[in-house]
Amino acid sequence: MRTDLFAARHIGINGDDLKYMLKTVKAESLDQIIEETIPSDIRLTDPLQLSKAMGEHEFLLHIQMLSEKNMMFKTYIGLGYHESITPSVIKRNILENPGWYTAYTPYQAEIAQGRLEALLNFQTMIVDLTGMELANASLLDESTAAAEAMSMLFDVRTRAQKKNGIVKFFVSEEVFPQTLSLLQTRSNPLGIELVVGNHEEFEFNESYFGALLQYPGKHGQVHDYAAFVAKAKAQQIKVAVAADILSLVLLTPPGEFGADIVVGTTQRFGIPLGYGGPHAAFFATKEEFKRNIPGRIIGVTKDADGQPAMRMALQTREQHIKRDKATSNICTAQVLLAVMAGMYGVYHGPKGLTYIAEQVHNNTKALSQLVQRLGFKQMNSSFFDTIKLQVEDTNRLKRIAEKKEINFNYIDDKTISISLNEATDKNTLKHIFSCFLEFSAVNETFSYSVPVTDVIQPSLRRTSAFLQNEVFNSYHSETEMMRYIKKLERRDLALNHSMISLGSCTMKLNAASEMLPLSWAQWGNIHPFVPIEQAEGYQIILKELEQDLNTITGFAGTSLQPNSGAQGEYAGLMMIRAYHESRNEGHRNICIIPASAHGTNPASAVMAGMKVVVTKTDVKGNIDVADLEEKAKLHAADLAALMVTYPSTHGVFESSIKYITKVIHDHGGQVYMDGANMNAQVGLTNPATIGADVCHLNLHKTFAIPHGGGGPGVGPICVAEQLVPFLPSNPIIETGGTNAISAISAAPWGSSLACLISYGYIKMLGEKGLIDSTKIAILNANYIKERLSGKYEVLYTGENGRAAHEMIIDCRPFKQNGIEVTDIAKRLMDYGFHAPTVSFPVAGTVMIEPTESESLAELDRFCDAMNAIRDEIDQATENRENNVLKNAPHTMSMVTNDEWQFPYSRKLAAFPLPYVRDNKFWPAVRRVDDAYGDRNLICSCVPVEAYAETE
Repeated sequence: MRTDLFAARHIGINGDDLKYMLKTVKAESLDQIIEETIPSDIRLTDPLQLSKAMGEHEFLLHIQMLSEKNMMFKTYIGLGYHESITPSVIKRNILENPGWYTAYTPYQAEIAQGRLEALLNFQTMIVDLTGMELANASLLDESTAAAEAMSMLFDVRTRAQKKNGIVKFFVSEEVFPQTLSLLQTRSNPLGIELVVGNHEEFEFNESYFGALLQYPGKHGQVHDYAAFVAKAKAQQIKVAVAADILSLVLLTPPGEFGADIVVGTTQRFGIPLGYGGPHAAFFATKEEFKRNIPGRIIGVTKDADGQPAMRMALQTREQHIKRDKATSNICTAQVLLAVMAGMYGVYHGPKGLTYIAEQVHNNTKALSQLVQRLGFKQMNSSFFDTIKLQVEDTNRLKRIAEKKEINFNYIDDKTISISLNEATDKNTLKHIFSCFLEFSAVNETFSYSVPVTDVIQPSLRRTSAFLQNEVFNSYHSETEMMRYIKKLERRDLALNHSMISLGSCTMKLNAASEMLPLSWAQWGNIHPFVPIEQAEGYQIILKELEQDLNTITGFAGTSLQPNSGAQGEYAGLMMIRAYHESRNEGHRNICIIPASAHGTNPASAVMAGMKVVVTKTDVKGNIDVADLEEKAKLHAADLAALMVTYPSTHGVFESSIKYITKVIHDHGGQVYMDGANMNAQVGLTNPATIGADVCHLNLHKTFAIPHGGGGPGVGPICVAEQLVPFLPSNPIIETGGTNAISAISAAPWGSSLACLISYGYIKMLGEKGLIDSTKIAILNANYIKERLSGKYEVLYTGENGRAAHEMIIDCRPFKQNGIEVTDIAKRLMDYGFHAPTVSFPVAGTVMIEPTESESLAELDRFCDAMNAIRDEIDQATENRENNVLKNAPHTMSMVTNDEWQFPYSRKLAAFPLPYVRDNKFWPAVRRVDDAYGDRNLICSCVPVEAYAETE
């Protein structure tokens, strides 16, 4: 065995196992499997032009060398991004812990109680600090959250406002430039008219439905918005506030002066800058909007024993249910980062946060006094952490500062701002002061003192208590914090325990060597708006990653800016929209989407201003070509795009795909390929070959970024040559195409820090490793198909009877035994497995995707569990619900209880197969009551007593 070959560590199947598996699936070779699975007319014949595979040690030396090309300046640019200090206990036990970062979105609540509690802590923290009634479990970044706020306020307009066509949305000129750019992107397709101006001069009238304010303003001024909000309310104008989370420790919460929505980022709560992300945004609102809030909400309910339990509430699968009527295309969060930010609040508590906020504020007051002593005019009359200075020549100051390795925010040639942060101390203040001392040539010395004058007026001073719950006042020693994090981790089933075979989710290995650099300061502490030459290491990696993704997809250009798969979908459609407009065909607005598509597809199309037309699937699960042709012909004059997933969401490589894409092109449309199933394509075929014009990739699926319990995700967009000019831009750092659309996310390259993982994945596997990974992923799926044959029916296969990298198993016949697909999902927990994807894309089924990283032994354990469950189903009857499936999962509390009132043994309940005893995972709660939780929505920490067909 070659120990320096990363592919041997990433791919779970070895030589001897391979022979056995090929015999099981009745194939002579891996190539035979591929020939029988992927249509011959789309298979690649030329090798991928990628660099030679690196060993793990070689890669770590390489990534270390590149990190040293990043210049570690002290940066005070602000604009929503600040250096923060990640407590080591959180870095070591969460960020670097596969028990946290390899978990999936908590759809299966009984084996996700740990991160559900951590997210409930996050929501509680946000509710308390913002003064609102309800918060979600995080969004992608502050700018995206602000755009979601605008969209939500548009959706909740009064009946009269909708009837009268009220479409104006006021945006304060104090809003961050990246947020304004994103608002421009989102508003146009929805028909929202943005009006940007001075909030103090805004003339309120009934032609507006909403407004967005920044608190504090983009250059640090703290405004009293109470009068503005009161006047807005009088005109039925709802107000969203983008707020700095740390400032809310000292400032009056927006909820207390009447805000309807409060958004922002928790980056400065212990999350690395990471050249733009990933970070967890927050979104808080009023109880009355609980069914309109985008993203996910964690709620409290009870389990089958009436004990408190947590689960995802209300919006859990919204896009799959509402599709083009969904409130948003956001189907993910930034869970890992939200968990870290919430734990930052738990670790420091209200007293610790107050200390940090006061230190930042006092240092800013001291700096203001210091520079004014040198003769500089400080322009902010009220501020928290940012001062704004008049400087006669900002270019000269910039040269001085950069020699001292300091970055300020240069507003224009006469004005700068300086934003301080948690890491600022007397020594760094002295360093900043030295820049102005050299600039002014005044004979002054540094002396630190905090002015007694209060620059936060009494009406803006926070008086309300926050974080009074026990969880925020209990874990302030590292020992207690470490144990609390471990307690929650033990309640969650992640990849470090067993395979998670979620179809369409690609839960593969997130290798330690890919993950390690994320903890390094040379990658973590780079502000996204530093001069580009200071981030040379990042620029090398991001450009090479873009080029590698071009090679893999067969396309001409890539943008890494979209920071989730849904954002990638939206970006691709907006580029198609811009392409049609550039050809004077802006009227093209019909988007054809197969009925089997992921629910975010129609939601994204509507957000991009398109009308969704659904095309049928045939009895074999393929796109109904005749129906597609009919609809393409019918809508030829207005056809904008087809959205298609390939291989299909049904787990099949459709042989008609090239004809399908030709039909769309022949009728004037562009083809968008959803990259959710790219793990079955890499190196064997590609989107360009099948005839697509644009695709998004889920780097958190195919390219090894961990799911983090429900985020982060990265959804880069790869495009054909005609769409390259429209790649998205950023208002601060030049990026994108020559005719770029406005921003898709806040940072120029989105979640740059997470991109290191995919860069490492590609560099360490190389061409052969990538191709072998794809082949083994397809083999593993077909092996499971054979192992389950005779016990379960596979709903769809290709023309040669093969599955692609995933398959759908039909569980609907078991209803005659009184067994639902949910019962199978819950029973798998007793066998130590997370369920496959339940009831998507077909209700009453499970979709299984094993990935290439699993060993034969693990595949067999899963198949043994599934087959044993099938035998249990045979013993169940419709009129006897007291059975081992209906009562699943079984907790330790049940099995160790003195009373046992079930007609089966404790052994069958908890240890149904011999392997389970060796590595038992206990669900933390019994089956949760979803309906009760939705009827009694509780989304923050409370005492235990409180739980008493579309055309």
